[in-house]
Amino acid sequence: MEYRDYRIFTARDRMESLITTNYRLLNMLSRFGISLGVGDKSVEEVCRMNGVDCSTFLAVVNLFNNPDTPQENVQFSMEDLIIYLQKSHAYYLDYKLPAIRVALEKAIEGGGKDMQYLILNYFDDYAAEVARHMNQENEEVFPYISKLIESHRKGEPLQGGKNPHIFSEQHNSIDVRLGELIDIIVKYYPGGATNDLNTVLYDIFVCQQDLENHNLIEDVLLVPKVKEIEEELKESQEKKSEEETLSEREIDVLVHIVRGLTNKEIAAKMFLSVHTVNTHRKNIMNKLKIHSPAGLTIYAIVNKLVSIEDLDIK
Repeated sequence: MEYRDYRIFTARDRMESLITTNYRLLNMLSRFGISLGVGDKSVEEVCRMNGVDCSTFLAVVNLFNNPDTPQENVQFSMEDLIIYLQKSHAYYLDYKLPAIRVALEKAIEGGGKDMQYLILNYFDDYAAEVARHMNQENEEVFPYISKLIESHRKGEPLQGGKNPHIFSEQHNSIDVRLGELIDIIVKYYPGGATNDLNTVLYDIFVCQQDLENHNLIEDVLLVPKVKEIEEELKESQEKKSEEETLSEREIDVLVHIVRGLTNKEIAAKMFLSVHTVNTHRKNIMNKLKIHSPAGLTIYAIVNKLVSIEDLDIK
């Protein structure tokens, strides 16, 4: 019988204790690439030996072990979490769902060909839906997040990509359909009770719970962090845009500069001090990253601040 105490594990806890507390955490070890034979080593020691980010491992384990775990200030690596999720997708698509399908086909042989066809067809449709969802995440969402992380790191704007918020909305459908299959078999399967059928039903129950926790990891850990990074990038770009936008006074000074006026002439024309005009000139050059009169002239013409006819260009 499974024993769960729902406590929050720390890096100092023994890995063996973590596994025996909830045997379903065993599946996570392979997805993180952690081998058994952990001895009496701590979670931190085992993670370090296997090249796994300990904070990410604990974030996933604690959420999986207790979905009510508070998420405030939970630290994890987005890159390592994506790798874990990709390995989880491979586990479901390449191993778990195909294995259940084979066991299910064998277990319902005694229920008649029509019932066998209906149940297997339902399961195949479900597996195809899961595959579509996970492949979309692999091919569109995760690359988007990787680009988002890189843009955030460099402070650059992000161009295009698939937002993960949309795909998280599909999780309810994935969770519900497997539960429906269990209900159908339990209520309406006409064959006799067999160990094979009860065993595969148990495997489906476990798979359903595992998928629910997998989706929870995406919804609770991944998506909020993506939104946070997106918001930080947006604010950064807006601030940068404001910093690069010339004020009306600076535009007036720029127009006079490209028309060939000196600082003294501009000051007299605009009723400013020469020092103020010089400050405006420096700000204009710093904002535009242009430091030559010729470059400022091109900028002013391209942005329709002046026309070539206005300038004395020979």
